[in-house]
Amino acid sequence: MSDADRETASGGDGEPTPNSPPDLLGASPETAYFWGRVAGDGELESDCVTVRVGDETAADALAAIAGVDRRNRSVEARESAHDASIVRFEEEYELQVFGALADRAGAALGLPLAGQPGGYRFDALAEHRAALLRGLLEACGTICFRESSNSVGISFVHDDERLLETIRTLLADAEPDVRGDDLSETSSGGYWFGLADDADAAGFARWLYAGTDETGLYSAERRQKLRRSVERATGGDVGELS
Repeated sequence: MSDADRETASGGDGEPTPNSPPDLLGASPETAYFWGRVAGDGELESDCVTVRVGDETAADALAAIAGVDRRNRSVEARESAHDASIVRFEEEYELQVFGALADRAGAALGLPLAGQPGGYRFDALAEHRAALLRGLLEACGTICFRESSNSVGISFVHDDERLLETIRTLLADAEPDVRGDDLSETSSGGYWFGLADDADAAGFARWLYAGTDETGLYSAERRQKLRRSVERATGGDVGELS
């Protein structure tokens, strides 16, 4: 079932409100997006799942999925993914889900729990690969327009080498022709990889965000940045990526 096939309610501001699944470990676009965001920028303790989001649209979506009302907003200093000497100050929202969910997610999905290494088993969410990769890209990915080559730069950055290898595997099995380059180390001690130079960035963008206007499972800021970068690189209109 695609994202577009699922019905969502509209919030008071006209934005779609994602469905709240009966089980956060069931397979659905909502859970795939949620756990992609958690894996990319969150952590699991024995009684708490924490996820951080830099966009209010995505924060609202994740709160609706998890069925939580409270979220903490702050302004955080962020080092550049590739150059630790560059620091940006960004708005950040933090959501927490308390209870047994963290232990269940650690066992079912292989997510790191309480600082222990993770195995990252996303097979149960494979039917909703686009939503999962969208969550991962928005959580630990970077998007830019490369002036030198007139192309779109899409990369994933994380401290956990095993997560990035898992993302490379997910990309290799995606519908568009996209593959990831080999991993490299960042100046801050983490790891990163980018999409191959011959990757179909426009096709990947359309596939990744198809149906999101109906589901509400997206970061408005990241979706817009990807659209603008693709249009600059291709010289054409890719639409609203919705």
